[in-house]
Amino acid sequence: MATWNSRGLRGSTLEELINNTNDYYREHGLALVQKIPTPITPVKFDKEERRITEAFFEKDSSVDYIGVVQGIPVCFDAKECMTDTFSLQNIHEHQYRFMQEFEKQGGISFLMIMFTKRNDLYYMPMKELTLYMERTKEGHAKNFKYMELDDDFFLKPVSGALVPYLEGLQKDLDTRED
Repeated sequence: MATWNSRGLRGSTLEELINNTNDYYREHGLALVQKIPTPITPVKFDKEERRITEAFFEKDSSVDYIGVVQGIPVCFDAKECMTDTFSLQNIHEHQYRFMQEFEKQGGISFLMIMFTKRNDLYYMPMKELTLYMERTKEGHAKNFKYMELDDDFFLKPVSGALVPYLEGLQKDLDTRED
């Protein structure tokens, strides 16, 4: 399995857990959510091993995952953070814009953040992400601290292998109805 501490594979541990969760949700008829591949153009190809050895990104991608949960369109990005301070620079402007537009179309956007040092998983609703992004315009640091997060949106992995983001989604929906 890939590890999060090599720059090119950061987030792959969390993504692997989410991919397993998405398979489970699909098999049980709970959701249909897929990983969106980043569009690349191969430059070099190792014919013997049949793999791309060098490539460049074609264009900005949107988010890591898009799908539908019981009739609700969802999109989200998976992020891993080694410290108790999450830099908002980890969220690219084109991703943030896509998530905003997705919400305007009636979908639900969120982040799944793994605080690896603490082994804590956090579901961040778009409303909360927007709060942190907007306050940077008022001169606040371009980050947020672990201690600022809403305790209600921390998730406990199921059987150590599933990322129960449907629980976060339900809480997110409940807060939207208030």
